[in-house]
Amino acid sequence: MRQPQHEPMTGAPDRVTIYEVGARDGLQNEKSIVPVEVKAQFVRRMLAAGLETVEITSFVSPRWVPQLADAADLVTALGADALGTQRPVLVPNERGLDRALDLGVSSVAIFGSATETFASRNLNSTVLDQFTMFEPVAKRAKDEGLWLRAYVSMCFGDPWEGDVPIDQVVDVCARMMDLGADQLSLGDTIGVATPGHVGRLLAALAERGIGADRVAVHFHDTYGQALANSLEAIRLGVRTIDASAGGLGGCPYAKSATGNLATEDLVWALHGMGVSTGVDLEALVATSVWMAEQLGRPSPSRVVKALSGG
Repeated sequence: MRQPQHEPMTGAPDRVTIYEVGARDGLQNEKSIVPVEVKAQFVRRMLAAGLETVEITSFVSPRWVPQLADAADLVTALGADALGTQRPVLVPNERGLDRALDLGVSSVAIFGSATETFASRNLNSTVLDQFTMFEPVAKRAKDEGLWLRAYVSMCFGDPWEGDVPIDQVVDVCARMMDLGADQLSLGDTIGVATPGHVGRLLAALAERGIGADRVAVHFHDTYGQALANSLEAIRLGVRTIDASAGGLGGCPYAKSATGNLATEDLVWALHGMGVSTGVDLEALVATSVWMAEQLGRPSPSRVVKALSGG
């Protein structure tokens, strides 16, 4: 299988961590329920391909996301592969945290909103009240010694409210980090970000004491900007990039949100730049081709298509 020609880019880091979201964010919007055995094999194949950080599932109410109703079954099926600080699960509230703790999970994520409309639709809350909801979850998680990630959605634009002021996003991010989160993930939920916008937001966060070393970025590819935005974030010091194997994903609460940045597309670019990811690209492409077969449609990833002949 062809590999990118290695031409190291001046100023590029030695290594970037890929935070793989395919098993959770990638599958959550699928209309047909994916069997838990397929999900478990998907996770194991991604781990075998060298993806060390894999977000497995979400302990959300089955009424809201039916695809993830099997969260406990999946963690149980994975056994030791589901444990450790590099196997996070999403926990929307204390009930979700209880379920995660009962199963021995040691890494969790909470999911907030930078805008009122999305907070209402996704969390049945307001921007202000979401912190009251997350505070006991975060405190208990840290008291239990868990690694905690804080997602903030709609950081670059909202389908109902339009442009989102950077100061508004920074205020929400700062409040989320004040809860004790170890990492902040900036969500471009509807894929409207551009590299200049990424730079301005990172600079504003730095001014509030949230450095790029504590930040991850999560771009959707609605306008074809996800890879460019990710590379700009890396240039500015971000070292963790969210991506989804095969480009799977969307958001069930934002209809304009299309697939995530494809992990293979990111790996191709980074390996060509001389940046290590630990990922075996051939094995990952084979995994995404296999998963596409399970879903009954081709992968949207350009690299997967190019390397698999699909």
